[in-house]
Amino acid sequence: MFAVEVRDHIMVAHSLPDPVFGPAQGVHGATFTVDAAFYTEDIDAHGLVVDIGLATETLTAVLDPLRYKNLDEVPGFVGTFTTTEFLCKHIFDRMAQAVRDGDLNDEGRVKKLRIMLHESHVARAWYEGEV
Repeated sequence: MFAVEVRDHIMVAHSLPDPVFGPAQGVHGATFTVDAAFYTEDIDAHGLVVDIGLATETLTAVLDPLRYKNLDEVPGFVGTFTTTEFLCKHIFDRMAQAVRDGDLNDEGRVKKLRIMLHESHVARAWYEGEV
């Protein structure tokens, strides 16, 4: 399987109000490095998995509504534990929809997508699945 991965980042604030989260219960900031990997069985006639420029633009558009926001106040997130894992799935769902909508001009070649969030240099999470 072929893959292309693009990267962006977001800075957010949020809280995880449950004792299981220890000191992260209070409002705190987080900077996530976000990787989006696109998988295809084959490359196109130009030797591409996807156009890296379109993939980068699409990831930026998906992340923009979260940038510099307090996730505790984002509609749809209120009352939700906005963990790194949760954010992976949220971003995956929007990126997968963009792929299905043809935003990457991939002619249906992208079959699988992986979204990885690096929480720090020692911790990361991801969600992957079929598009």
